[in-house]
Amino acid sequence: MTVQNDLDRYIEEGKMVTEEKMTNELRNLEIPEQLKQSMLYSIEAGGKRLRPILMMASCGAYSSDRSKVLSTAVALEMIHTYSLIHDDLPAMDNDNLRRGKPTNHKAFDEATAILAGDALLTYSFELITQDSRLTDRQKVFLTGSLSQASGPKGMVAGQILDMDAETKDVTLEELETIHMFKTGELVKFAVKAGAFIGNASAEQLTYLDEFAHYLGLIFQVQDDILDVTGDPEKIGKPVGSDEENEKNTYPRLLGLDGAIEKKHHYVNKAKEALENAGADSSYLMLLTDYFSNREY
Repeated sequence: MTVQNDLDRYIEEGKMVTEEKMTNELRNLEIPEQLKQSMLYSIEAGGKRLRPILMMASCGAYSSDRSKVLSTAVALEMIHTYSLIHDDLPAMDNDNLRRGKPTNHKAFDEATAILAGDALLTYSFELITQDSRLTDRQKVFLTGSLSQASGPKGMVAGQILDMDAETKDVTLEELETIHMFKTGELVKFAVKAGAFIGNASAEQLTYLDEFAHYLGLIFQVQDDILDVTGDPEKIGKPVGSDEENEKNTYPRLLGLDGAIEKKHHYVNKAKEALENAGADSSYLMLLTDYFSNREY
């Protein structure tokens, strides 16, 4: 089996167990049917599931039992999905398509979409606190870290900075700050949570934090590049939407070639940090190249 085939199998297995767990959790909830169907609609719309896979890989770098992270990985993906539902709303990005399907507020209505997002956000923390495989210490660390990564010091901060920067000219440093919050904090959580559950040392966690910082930037710059060069069928939405919405992106700031060059710089920095964390022989190294080269 080639390295690429091995990685593809690893990603597919991680995606499959994540989606099965998420779907089962929601289908078994005794909640209003309209709300359940709206939550399931966005969960089942597909997706890369890269954050849960990243968490499993981070745990696997230090432990032979990556299954311990499954509930936390699902909780993270639910928060990511909630953010997409709210991102697409008329008050935010006003998108009609997500992953090639009508956005949640188009398939249902705005009020239901907002509540479905709220429900996914709050239920994610319930999943972690009810996980019998986690110690009380782990639950406290995970809920606190995930709250920070997804809240006003993390993803939500990035969202409002991103909206505020629309139609304005920003520096590279300001653009990196926006994406550090908007995308990077949840990526950081995925890496740190997996390693923490896998019993990584404090020093290893410090290097992994640096690794995850650059990985989040890699993820975002590739998103920006795909909005210019991607295949609409693969990415599930029309290309050029960032430019149409006057969003600040790496290609807009640096040009396409400059964005690609900056991405390669981030990749080198991420791999250096991964080596220092003693995880350079793990799937994390392969996933770094996968994040950089993905086509959707």
